[in-house]
Amino acid sequence: MTWPRAFREVVRSGLTIEETRLEPLLALRAAAGVAIVIGPALWLVSPAYAASAALGAYSAGGATFQRSWRPRKVVALGAGAGLALSTFVGYLAAGRLVTFLPLLAVWAFAAGMAWAVGSTAGIVAATTVGSMLVTVTLPTSVGRALEHAGVIALGGVTQAVLILLFPIRRWGAHRDALADALAAVADYARRLRHDPTAPFDPDPLMTARDAAAVTPSQARTRPPVLHGPRGLAERIRPVVAALADPDVGAPAEGPGRDRARELLDAAADVLDAAARSIRRGTPAEVRPESMDALRVDEEHEVLEGPARQAAERLVELLGEALEIAGSGCARGRTPTPPGPADARFLVRPTMLRLVPVVVRAVRRETRRDSPVFRHAVRLAAVATLGYLIAARLPLGHGYWAPIASVMVMRPDFHRTYARAVARLAGTLAGVALATGVVRALGPDAHVSGALAVVSAGLSYTLNRTGYAYSQCFTAAYVVFLLGMGGQAWEQTVPERVVLTLLGGALAMLAYVVFPAWETPRLPGRLADWLAANGRYAAAVLRDYAEPTREHHADLRRALLESREARAAWQEAYDRARQEPVRPRGLTSREAQEAQEALKGFGRAAMLMESHVPRADSRVIPEAERFAEALEADTAKAAVAVREHRNPHWGRVEEALHAWQDAADQGSQVVRREAELEKRALEDLATAVSRTPLERDVGSAREEQRVRATLAAEGNGSGPAHRGG
Repeated sequence: MTWPRAFREVVRSGLTIEETRLEPLLALRAAAGVAIVIGPALWLVSPAYAASAALGAYSAGGATFQRSWRPRKVVALGAGAGLALSTFVGYLAAGRLVTFLPLLAVWAFAAGMAWAVGSTAGIVAATTVGSMLVTVTLPTSVGRALEHAGVIALGGVTQAVLILLFPIRRWGAHRDALADALAAVADYARRLRHDPTAPFDPDPLMTARDAAAVTPSQARTRPPVLHGPRGLAERIRPVVAALADPDVGAPAEGPGRDRARELLDAAADVLDAAARSIRRGTPAEVRPESMDALRVDEEHEVLEGPARQAAERLVELLGEALEIAGSGCARGRTPTPPGPADARFLVRPTMLRLVPVVVRAVRRETRRDSPVFRHAVRLAAVATLGYLIAARLPLGHGYWAPIASVMVMRPDFHRTYARAVARLAGTLAGVALATGVVRALGPDAHVSGALAVVSAGLSYTLNRTGYAYSQCFTAAYVVFLLGMGGQAWEQTVPERVVLTLLGGALAMLAYVVFPAWETPRLPGRLADWLAANGRYAAAVLRDYAEPTREHHADLRRALLESREARAAWQEAYDRARQEPVRPRGLTSREAQEAQEALKGFGRAAMLMESHVPRADSRVIPEAERFAEALEADTAKAAVAVREHRNPHWGRVEEALHAWQDAADQGSQVVRREAELEKRALEDLATAVSRTPLERDVGSAREEQRVRATLAAEGNGSGPAHRGG
């Protein structure tokens, strides 16, 4: 992608309104927390204390809108504590630049490394840098600094208390994650009716697994309806795929295909009913037509062989889903997964046990080629440089420039630039709106405080509709807050605009000077996904060779690793398509074709998983030999892809050739699925293999293709293809 096209995508993304469900009650509660701390501080103490209280309450309230599976009150308390600590420590070093700048650089670097833990930790940590930059201008002594830190922490405590007293949709995010997983499988079943090889995005299942991980205390209070359905969605997905596939399931045409479509439609209806039941916490009803379709007639059933087995298995699993849909949130009727009581939930570490987890995560990212490490370096450099430049300008509130930089910077190019554009646009609109209100009303301190609370509530409400629209009311909130302190809009508005522009420009320039492009990493991400898929397919085959509990556990671990590798590839691929960088190692077309081939390979392994035998079933010794060959060849091919060499599948071909057609039907089905895997691997080799001449001219061909695409876009002669 060229730089002009990248900028067009950045502007479009930064100003796009995201379609999402608004949460006005949550916004009202958070805004009430801001009002509770502003009012008494303004009435009993001073505007400076009111500003500190507003900073803590507003930032803590904003932190509770970030995605986190921990209780929201814990997030609010953590954000308040971090803001208070950064305020006090910043004041201790604020006397001289020689002490404050090193502290700011170290603190900003640590905030950048917090992205190793997750996006929520990174965003909350960035707000503590902003707190350090703002509040060093408020206190006049150590005692006053402690008071301001305490008031800021009180804002976080206030938000936590409101969450405790007025819970809104408790476990709501967990319910939504689980319902989204079931709805995703329902949508997959419907798409399979028309396209037997339709792709499936496992992201909803991965999100549901994250949501299912709880601490022991959370496990004691979790609603019963959240215990079992996630595993149900995991088991239904390969069964519906096997039923729809014409190679190993229902025939491509005829009564068998019609029956498969009927079962898939019924499965989608039942899963949607279960999703609605879990999301709303109420019982749900299923259409009578779907209930009739789930009755398998032993004498007149048109499906045969593996398709008949898949249909019977699907009906059995949907029976459990029907129980969930019928029970709603009634205690004791929701099915729970088998196993000991202490293994019925995924364990999430408590806050104290989280410390070594954080240390390990940060240590893994402490390397020069890590996007998180490079983001931390950029954050530290831009924060200190922005503070120095703004301090030399004849403008007040110079901290706005580094704050703008810190709040828009992200570890990747596209989000950093999009947020910089969105912040500038939102700031311009917000200060214009606030200026008009101030000129029309001429408010005093109390009215300005009330307007600040209203602006905070609107900012919370629009938090998930787009950064620009939320930032509009955040900018108005700042103008009203400063007006509450007695500063005229003629001073604050021009400064805010100029310094926001400066901070955004520094953030964008920092990514150009010290980038973390994903494009050169695509071969490595692809290799990781290939190796993980190979281990997953081999684990499925070993379960056929010897169906034991240990092999079932190995299969589950390999599946999760494969999903994580796919998610890492998809994230890198999506970022690379938005980067103004020339392809290296993999062209855009090669990356897309390789992605489709690996999706096909994973799908073939999933089809094989749908027929995994029970512990007392007959073993298939040929599967073990093919598993060894498959794992060895994919591991070697991963190294070849990473080193830009052509992969080969010699052992796979030999093992499949030696796997003679067995007499029993089960072995024939497994062998057909193994052939699908080999076919997908051949497609992958075709996608990434190049002759010596092609290696020399590959980049030239890619440039020609990009120019042709841009020319087609310019004259409207062809459809635009996103990301080249």
